[in-house]
Amino acid sequence: MTNSEALRFDYEISAPWLSHYGTVPAHLSYPDGSMVDAITEVADKYPDYTAFTFQGRKTSYQEMLRQITRVGRAFAAAGIKKDDRVTVCMPNCPQAVLCFYGLNLIGAVAVMIHPLSSEGEIAFYLKDSDSIAAVTLDLFYEKFTRVLKEAPVKKLIVSSIGDALSPLMKLGYKLTQGRKIACPPLEAPAETWREFLQKGDVYAGAYIVKRSANDPAAILFSGGTTGKTKGILLSNLNFNALGLQTIAMATTFAPGQSMLAAMPVFHGFGLGVCIHTMMVAGGNSILVPRVSVESYANLLRKAQPNYIAGVPTLFEGITRNPNMKGVSLACLKGVFSGGDSLSIELKKKFDRFLAEHGADVTVREGYGTTECVTASCLTPVDMYREGSIGLPFPDTYYKIVKPGTIDEMPYGEDGEICLTGPTLMTEYVGQPEETANTLRRHDDGCIWLHTGDLGRMDEDGFIYFRQRIKRMIITSGYNVYPSQLENIIDAHEAVQMSCVIGVPDSYKMQKVKAFVVLMPDVEDTPALREELFEHCKKNIAKYAMPYEIEVRDALPKTLVGKIAYTVLEREEIEKQQAQEA
Repeated sequence: MTNSEALRFDYEISAPWLSHYGTVPAHLSYPDGSMVDAITEVADKYPDYTAFTFQGRKTSYQEMLRQITRVGRAFAAAGIKKDDRVTVCMPNCPQAVLCFYGLNLIGAVAVMIHPLSSEGEIAFYLKDSDSIAAVTLDLFYEKFTRVLKEAPVKKLIVSSIGDALSPLMKLGYKLTQGRKIACPPLEAPAETWREFLQKGDVYAGAYIVKRSANDPAAILFSGGTTGKTKGILLSNLNFNALGLQTIAMATTFAPGQSMLAAMPVFHGFGLGVCIHTMMVAGGNSILVPRVSVESYANLLRKAQPNYIAGVPTLFEGITRNPNMKGVSLACLKGVFSGGDSLSIELKKKFDRFLAEHGADVTVREGYGTTECVTASCLTPVDMYREGSIGLPFPDTYYKIVKPGTIDEMPYGEDGEICLTGPTLMTEYVGQPEETANTLRRHDDGCIWLHTGDLGRMDEDGFIYFRQRIKRMIITSGYNVYPSQLENIIDAHEAVQMSCVIGVPDSYKMQKVKAFVVLMPDVEDTPALREELFEHCKKNIAKYAMPYEIEVRDALPKTLVGKIAYTVLEREEIEKQQAQEA
């Protein structure tokens, strides 16, 4: 790469953590091109290396580029042009990867959404993103026929898991799982994946569009757990910078290594780290379309990946997975946690689990938001401070400001986490006011992302995440941080996991309630409840004490596996309303 083709982000910002980077460079060079340009460069170097694996079938970089080109040409034949938006509603399968990059090849924008979304949600995504076409699996075709009555598109491409399998495996699939899928005959505007590709094969028009770093590449949607769901427009630079930054921070990435791509492709963590970062690194993404306790253990045993990445609830599930008995994890060179706060107790528990299974690595926690694709901060490989989410990525800067302002807080004091760097989103789609509230220009002249998260920074630049600002409980005039209380409750030997919420109260404004899931084989008894309360009394200030501890078999989760605390809050409000009626 020549200097004229590289982008640099050497901000004139004083950053105390720059001296702690060690072998990690504080600044990187980023390509002034598209995502496909970046992986083409990798494919030129390592054409025969495996790019992704699906159901045991390996696809090389050379073959993947051929398939991306074929899919891109097929989209062009279907009438998709530069800047058009196409919704990709698929699990982690080859077609999702090929559509993501195929659309990038022709200058279009991929809108990645969860296939298990409700009909109303899918209709919202299609309309909000102005998608003119969509791609999905036969498993979801009937749902789409109903969705399209409310949110029509010009083209619906319907694929099958069998389309990504070898002839022998495809036959086996049709005789087993495929038999369970009752897909009616397709009706316009729908067509099969095979028809879609065949039309592209005979297309003779121009279709490859040269794109630059700041051109749009994808739209991801915020989870909607803390407010209205918003479409987040991300650029080629955002994804390419994330890949190069993650590789630099990890320090262990090398061509030919593999990662279990279990985080979904509609999520920044799954798409940005498990897919694109691995592609930029010349690695192998082992695509996992559906995660279960048994399947994940089998994959760890058989695939022996070098990296795993997931949300804390995934790691919590692994620790009590009976299928993990005897599985060696000596293959691991990195374990990354993100998407939700990793409690101190869960980190200790999972680190012990890793050591017991032969791994010589520990969990490294990252932090970020979809507004910067995913991670922008990571625990250094050779430095750990309890409770810290680490140091910012190269070229990424953090500051803590007084909530609602741009006034910087002193080291060690809580405030809103703000960050700036090359992964910042372009905008919230169609929401200029929300964009202006989130991306703000500070006195230093830089645009800073206001995350809506509470945290602090120590004098060495290490970041400490508290929680969402909106999640903070105010009771009797005191600020209570649920994540802090959850750490204390999780430390009890009988507790598997917990969630703390604020319940409306006419006297205190809010009162604190805790929900807990007990360890396997631990019985819920009055004596245990009393023991949990005594544990809380010893470690929690009187004003922050839970007025009730409710034991549940499981806690509600979002589509990416985070604990859905808003569901619990809503349940409590509805319970109060029912009692008052």
